[in-house]
Amino acid sequence: MIHDPLAPRAPDAAGRPAAAPCLSLEGLDVPLFAHLDRAAAEHPRRTAIRFHNARISFARLKRLAETGAAALRAAGLENGDRVAVMLPNSPQAIITYYAVLKAGGTCVMVNPLYMEHELRHQMADSGARVVVILDLLWARHQALLREFSPARVFVTRLDDGLRFPLSLLFFLKMRREGKRPDLGLDGRTVFPWKSLFRGRSRHSATDIDPKTDVAVLQYTGGTTGLAKGAMLTHANLMANVRQARTVLRGVGHKAEVFLGLLPYFHIYGLTVCVNLAVACGATMVPIARFLPAQTVKIIAKTRPTIFPGAPSIYAALLRQAGATREALGSIRYCVSGSAPMSGELLSRFSELTGAQILEGYGLTEASPITHLNPLEGGRKPGSIGLPFPGTEARIMDMETGTRVLADGEAGELAVRGPQVMAGYWNRPDDTAQVLRDGWLYTGDMAMRDADGYYFILDRKKDLILCGGYNVYPREIEEVLAGHPAVREACAVGVAHPTRGEAVKVFVVPEEGHAPSKAEILGYLRERLAGYKIPKYVEFRKELPKTLVGKVLRRALRDEETGKAAGVSAEGPRSPG
Repeated sequence: MIHDPLAPRAPDAAGRPAAAPCLSLEGLDVPLFAHLDRAAAEHPRRTAIRFHNARISFARLKRLAETGAAALRAAGLENGDRVAVMLPNSPQAIITYYAVLKAGGTCVMVNPLYMEHELRHQMADSGARVVVILDLLWARHQALLREFSPARVFVTRLDDGLRFPLSLLFFLKMRREGKRPDLGLDGRTVFPWKSLFRGRSRHSATDIDPKTDVAVLQYTGGTTGLAKGAMLTHANLMANVRQARTVLRGVGHKAEVFLGLLPYFHIYGLTVCVNLAVACGATMVPIARFLPAQTVKIIAKTRPTIFPGAPSIYAALLRQAGATREALGSIRYCVSGSAPMSGELLSRFSELTGAQILEGYGLTEASPITHLNPLEGGRKPGSIGLPFPGTEARIMDMETGTRVLADGEAGELAVRGPQVMAGYWNRPDDTAQVLRDGWLYTGDMAMRDADGYYFILDRKKDLILCGGYNVYPREIEEVLAGHPAVREACAVGVAHPTRGEAVKVFVVPEEGHAPSKAEILGYLRERLAGYKIPKYVEFRKELPKTLVGKVLRRALRDEETGKAAGVSAEGPRSPG
C-alpha cells in the first residue's frame, strides 16, 4: 500500500487534530511561474481566466506571458528590475504578473485607489523602471508618475480584457460618459498595453535563484508610518502555495473555479486567488469591483468552487435578495481571513451554501498565510487554528521578546518558516526589528491553548490601557457581534484625563434597528468586566475598511486624536 503524505489524518484519542503532514521542500527550487508552465502542459485547453465574455486557456496565458516577457526584455528590463502594476482584478493583471515574472523582474503590486502621497512614496521607494496602469489612473496620475522617469509606461483599458461585442459596447459606453481620456501614447515612453504581445519572440527566465530573487515587492499597509516593501522571493511564495495545498488536500484534484474577489494587489488575494489557483490548474474569475448584488449573479453564472474572502464580504452577500442555495451552492470551500468571523455569520453562510469555511491568519511578511483551522478534528470558535506545515509558532513575552511563554499566557506571536520574507526593501533597521534569529515577530498579541490552537487577541499597538488594565478591542467587538441589532463594531482607545485611555466603540446597526447607547452598554455589562465597558458609543452608517474588508481601526483612532487636538481629521484612505 502506497502511503499518501497528504491523506487526511484521524484525530487522536482525545479528539485533537493530528499534526499537519510534514512539508516537502522538493520542487521549491524553481521559479514561481513553474506552476503556470505545469498547468499549461497538463491542461492546455482548460480555461485559466474567465472574465465576463472572455476566456483564456492555460496554453494561451503562458504564451501571452512569455511574449510579454520578451517585449519587456527588449525594452531593457533586467533581472530584479521592479515593475509597478497598478490594475484592478482583470485578465490584464494576471497576464502582466506572469509576464514580469517570466522576464525575471519583480512585481510591485500597487493599489489602484492610492492617493498621491501614497503613490509617490511607493514609486520613490521601489524605484520601479516600468509601470503598467489602467487608462483612467494614468490620466489622473501621469504628471506625478512622470517625475520618476520610468523607462516605459504601458496603459490598458478595461475592455482590453473583453471580447467582441462586449468590448465594443463597453468602449462606446465609456466614450459616451467622457471616460476615454487622451493617454498621450507617444511611442517613446508611453505605449498601449497590447503592444507587449504583438511580437513572436518568447522569453522565460532561466537564471533565477528562487531563494534570493524577489518575485513580489509587496508593500505593507503603513499602519505605523510609511509603508515598507516586504521582499517575497520565488521560494517564499512557492512555499506558501505548497503549504496551502498540503492543508487543503481536497482542492485541485478536479477542475476548480476560484472566485477572484479579493484584490490581486493585496498579498492575500495574490497568493490565494492567483498563485494557488494556477498551481491547482483552476479557472480564475477576476472581479474588478465588489458589488454584492452583481457578485451573487456572477457566482450563480460561473459556479465557483473556491471562494477566498473576508467576513464583511460574506455578510454583505447574505443580505442580498438573490443569495439562495441555488445561486451559491457551487461553493465547496471558503477561506476567510483579514478579520475574525463571528460564529453566527459562519453558521449562516455555511448553512446557506453548504460550504466548509476555513478561518486562518497571515501577514504580508509571511506571503501571507501562517495558520489555518484544520479540515479534520474540529475548529475552535475565535481561533486562527494551527500553524501551516513547515511553520513554527510561539508566544513571546511583551517586554523583551526573548522569553517563550507557556500555554494560556498572552504575548506577541512569532513565526518561522519558508514563507517568511527576506526582509524589508532598503530598510535594514526595520528588518532587524521584526526578523530575529529567523523568527518573524508579527506585532499581534496572541495566546496558545493546551491543544495547540492559537488565538489572536489584538494588534500590540491596538492594546488599550485603561487605569492599569489591558483591554483588547477585539474582545469587545466579538461580544457586540452577538447583539441582534449590531451589524459590526470597532473599539478604539481614546485619551482620558484620569484613566490614561478610555474605550470608545463605533457601532453600525443592522438595517431596521436603532439600538440606544444604554442598550449597547447594558448588553456589554452583562458579558464583560467593568473596566472593559466603553465610556463612549458612537453610531455610524458604515465603518472605514480596506479593500479586503478589514476595518480601519487606525482611521477611527486618528479621527479621535484629531478631535482631541481641536482639528478636523479625516481618516486616511486605505492602501488595501
